[in-house]
Amino acid sequence: MMTTRIYKEVFFEATHRLIHYQGKCFRLHGHQWRVEVWIEGTPDERTGIVLDYNTIKEVVGRFDHQVILNEADPMAECIEKFHPVITTSGDPTSELLAGLIAEMIDAMAAQQGSDARVAKIRVWESASSYAERTYVRQ
Repeated sequence: MMTTRIYKEVFFEATHRLIHYQGKCFRLHGHQWRVEVWIEGTPDERTGIVLDYNTIKEVVGRFDHQVILNEADPMAECIEKFHPVITTSGDPTSELLAGLIAEMIDAMAAQQGSDARVAKIRVWESASSYAERTYVRQ
């Protein structure tokens, strides 16, 4: 069986804050986030495609122009009155978002009947700072 790796880079704009952080990131602020995803899988016999790049773009796009807050953040309920809020099970750090986005991509691929899975993901919250997760698949 042949495994192939593909790569996709996607950008999104979003606001977040870290309620457990001592410093300026405790305040609501925004970033242009950059997500790099490496996917491994078996190319489809008919199309030759491991996973449609648009699938990755669609998953990451769910975060574009959103407010992302810890579900325990009291600000979430206030903002929700005016704008949808994406809540996370912890502070929405680049580390947490890397894991969340990877899980979402894997779930979408499985839903499409593909064996494609995230092998590596980087979530950049600035031009000089990113979190990276790598996965070893059996």
